[in-house]
Amino acid sequence: MSDPHGDVTVEQLRLADELAGEGGRAATAEVAEYALWLGDDALILSQQLGAWIARAPELEEDVALANIALDLLGHARSLLHYAGGFDGRTEDDLAYGRDEPDFRCAWLFAQPNGDFAQTIARQLVASAYQFALYTALAESADPTLAAIAAKAVKEVEYHRDHAVQWTLRLSGGTDESRRRLLRAVGDVWPYVDELFRDEPLIDRLDGVAVRPSSLRPEFDAVIAAVFAEADIALPAGPSSSGGGRRGIHFPDLAYILAEMQVLARQHPGATW
Repeated sequence: MSDPHGDVTVEQLRLADELAGEGGRAATAEVAEYALWLGDDALILSQQLGAWIARAPELEEDVALANIALDLLGHARSLLHYAGGFDGRTEDDLAYGRDEPDFRCAWLFAQPNGDFAQTIARQLVASAYQFALYTALAESADPTLAAIAAKAVKEVEYHRDHAVQWTLRLSGGTDESRRRLLRAVGDVWPYVDELFRDEPLIDRLDGVAVRPSSLRPEFDAVIAAVFAEADIALPAGPSSSGGGRRGIHFPDLAYILAEMQVLARQHPGATW
């Protein structure tokens, strides 16, 4: 996967290789599965945000969203590189060679961009979750996951601040911007609960993986503070059934993958 943050990412991947040890395997099967969860979240969100380049409401946002997308791509590369070390697959194999049921991203990350307010509402939830996640994961007993998280959390802190500032700006702007934001928050909220569900894999990775339910209080506190300042009521209603961690997805993911994978699939093995 091409990434203009090349020097930083190469350093991350070198570190991942060193921390993997001399056994030739970067992770056990279950650690690799967990790394796929987080890597797929970052990869799909990166792809989504990249679609805003040259379409954002102002030039500065073209740059900001592109930079956030590249940060997320760097996180995805490190995590997929680590996951692939288990069975010899490369990060490109995992990004471009898997079909929809093989991806493990939560449903939130594949939700359509919609209008700008929709993207900001999704980004607020995603970045608040990822900040809490990487903060905790930096203390993981797995040194590679801990190292990746320690770097990622510094970048995600900016992502979260960016989303918070735009949430406040849209909520306090025009009647139309506020209307769109409120609608967007309601649209993304059903996908929040899946992020904090404790799948069976988590029990088997005690001390390595972060228990999702443990992150909910921090997430709720951040969102409550933002919503209070923006005068937004916490949405009520049913939660989605989820299933992304088990390979069950909305059709939206298929469209994202079709665009992301088309070149690699049409020209397998090509380099440029």
